[in-house]
Amino acid sequence: MLLDTEALVLELARCEWIEKRHNCIALGPSGTGKTHAALALGLAACQKGCSVAFTTAAALVHELMEARDERRLRALQKHLNTVKLLIVDELGYVPFTAVGSELLFEVFSQRYERGATLVTSNLPFDEWTSVFGSERLTGALLDRLTHHVHILEMNGESFRLATSKKAQRRHGQMLTINTKTLAEGDAGTKI
Repeated sequence: MLLDTEALVLELARCEWIEKRHNCIALGPSGTGKTHAALALGLAACQKGCSVAFTTAAALVHELMEARDERRLRALQKHLNTVKLLIVDELGYVPFTAVGSELLFEVFSQRYERGATLVTSNLPFDEWTSVFGSERLTGALLDRLTHHVHILEMNGESFRLATSKKAQRRHGQMLTINTKTLAEGDAGTKI
C-alpha cells in the first residue's frame, strides 16, 4: 500500500464519508489488501454504530437473482437500502449475465446518495464493461459510483505471494540445515 493510500484509509476509518453517503472504491491486483482494507473500514463503521453488510459481487448477484425468482426481490432491495454501508467485494472476478448486471446496477442506483457503498475490484474502470457486458450500463453505473468517491489505489506485489515466497525461503533454509545435519551423520539416525 502506498503511503497516501494508508493515510486515506486512516481518514476513511473516521467514517465521515459514510455519514455523507459517499462511496469508496478500492482498485488493484489480487492480493494487494483491498478486501482487508474494506473489512477494516467495515469494522470501523460498526464500532461507530453504523449498520454494515458485506458480500462478494458474485454472491450478491446470485442472491438478487434468487430473490427475483422467489418474488422477494423488493424486500431484499429494501433491506440493502437500509444498510448505512454496503461493501461489495471482488467486482470483476466473475462476469455477470445481462439480468445479473441489471439487478446489481439497480442496487447501486437505489443507494446513490442514500447510502455509502464500498466496492473492491481487480479491474481498472475501463475494463468494467467486460463484467457488466454493456457500455451504457457500465457508464451509468460508474457515473453514480464515482460522483462522490474516495479511490484507494492498491498496488504492489500480492501479500499472499510475498508471504509464500518468504515461507519458501525459510523452508528452503530448513531443508539445507537438515540435509547438512544428515550429511554430517547422526549416530542415532538410520537412513
